[in-house]
Amino acid sequence: MSSPSSSSSKTTTLASGEVVPVLGQGTWMMGEDARRAADEVAALRLGLDLGVGLIDTAEMYGSGGAEKVVGGAIAGRRDEVFLVSKVLPSNASRNGVIRACEASLKRLHTDRIDLYLLHWRGSVPLAETIAAFEELRQSGKIRHWGVSNFDTDDMEEMARLPQGQNAQANQVLYNLKRRGIEFDLVPLCGARGMPIMAYSPVEQGALASNKGLAAVAARHNATAAQIALAWVMTQPGVIAIPKATRLEHVRQNAAARDIALTAQDLAELDRLFPPPARKRPLEMI
Repeated sequence: MSSPSSSSSKTTTLASGEVVPVLGQGTWMMGEDARRAADEVAALRLGLDLGVGLIDTAEMYGSGGAEKVVGGAIAGRRDEVFLVSKVLPSNASRNGVIRACEASLKRLHTDRIDLYLLHWRGSVPLAETIAAFEELRQSGKIRHWGVSNFDTDDMEEMARLPQGQNAQANQVLYNLKRRGIEFDLVPLCGARGMPIMAYSPVEQGALASNKGLAAVAARHNATAAQIALAWVMTQPGVIAIPKATRLEHVRQNAAARDIALTAQDLAELDRLFPPPARKRPLEMI
């Protein structure tokens, strides 16, 4: 997996070899209030205008409302988008996955999902979920599948299952404050050519007010949030999916692709947010 050091076209690759952008648009908490839908659609469409072509959503977000927002945003622009959605573990049975995917496709107003993820592990045997994913892939309703919130033991179990090595990505919580996955999960996924999708890359906005980040940001005429986001995008094989509903926030996120962090910056960020020295349990929000 590779990621050029400074360009609006920063990319990485899925395990299949398909190239995808390292900056996407998240949709968590979108679709929860119809009065905000137009602004949410406008934000996502501006992101597409700025070349942020990966959109991440889930059937859980807004109880399907976020997928409807995404459907509105990508109308007439489907081929510009690498579309990611997720199935709930309560729908992860063989038939449940098929039904959930078809419902998501309807809300998204599309005939295909580019990457379909199991949102987290539940009680359904993983082999059953994978069999359903493979059926959807064969039928063309999804192009790739992957997982979310899987730790190293989950990844090892999946790799031993029939077709388990077809997983393309693992979406987990990752940012400067939540670096535990660097100890073992990041190397494991990297060895398999499987990108990490980092949700909450700015810690739900908390890093935007960090004084240490502000000092680094001043050297780049940037915001602390942009530095936090740029740091995630410098990590090899990592895709950041921040959420933005304000147009200026969308522009700032897109501009973070062009921040070239120096060795001094990276060393300072390591001092402020030390990397893990031992295994830590996988964190979730």
